[in-house]
Amino acid sequence: MKVLVTGASGFVGSHIADSLLDAGHEVRAVVRKSSSLTWLNDKPIEVVSADMTDPESLKPVVENVDAIVHVAGVTAAKNKQGFFDGNVLPTRALLEASKRYNPNLDRFIFCSSQTAVGPSLDGQPVTELTPPHPITTYGKSKRAAEEECERSRNDLPVTILRLPAIYGPRDTAILTFFQTVDKRLKPLIGMRDKWVNLSHVSDVGHAVQLALDKDSAKNETYFVGSERHYTWREVSNLTGEILRRGGLTVKLPHALVYTVAGLSEFFSMFRKKPSVLNWEKGRDMVQANWTCSVDKAMRELGYRQQVSLEDGIKDTTAWYRKMGWM
Repeated sequence: MKVLVTGASGFVGSHIADSLLDAGHEVRAVVRKSSSLTWLNDKPIEVVSADMTDPESLKPVVENVDAIVHVAGVTAAKNKQGFFDGNVLPTRALLEASKRYNPNLDRFIFCSSQTAVGPSLDGQPVTELTPPHPITTYGKSKRAAEEECERSRNDLPVTILRLPAIYGPRDTAILTFFQTVDKRLKPLIGMRDKWVNLSHVSDVGHAVQLALDKDSAKNETYFVGSERHYTWREVSNLTGEILRRGGLTVKLPHALVYTVAGLSEFFSMFRKKPSVLNWEKGRDMVQANWTCSVDKAMRELGYRQQVSLEDGIKDTTAWYRKMGWM
């Protein structure tokens, strides 16, 4: 197949592009003109740039491809409108362009987020049947993008993949956590354990492959991630063992998390780029359960977690050290 990948210059998108190449597919990558091509260089990828909010600009991008994997979006913005402009408008434009200029598209895969549904409120993992209750503007914008996809299912075969917290080589978002453990500090938020579904990025590529291959995936929504859930204490301790670091476990009260997040958001007002850590991100961080069930994906797609937590941490930290990031 010839597959268009949006956001292919980023962490998740570049790994998906690699996975598609490894499977023998042709890859076309659409990127912003300002995007770094570090992870795309020296690979047989057709790179194009376009205005992701203009269907007309996207005509040459969506033509002559068999499938689209839409990863591009924003995780940080100065205000509410920034999240919706970065996550909803490109999704709407890409769907519209596909309907106009490639109506026979075999598959449109939207990489969404667990935040579109929200955390578990009763201690049980959220499922595809859980009513969405996003708690942040980012989550609301991802849910709004999902709704754009759902409205297009009469015209296009759309599959929505909801991704949990993702880690792996090339990631900068969780890098600080590994750097902190490497300095013999194990940070934990709150006084009680917090549970998370945590997925190595190569498992995301695996899920995308299955969603492309399985006809049963058309017009369906799936959570994909780890088969079991982890506490941050478990992740922190295992990381310390792998890095051969002992260290002190430090519990950060929720009030301190909110304070630091609020200050980060305030000072970002005076900088050009928005801060990833803001008050709403603090609200994300203090939730007790960011867990989801991958049973539907296992049952219908044959999805299985390929990378264990231990192997994933080894792979990630080894890459960080190779790159001199820690």
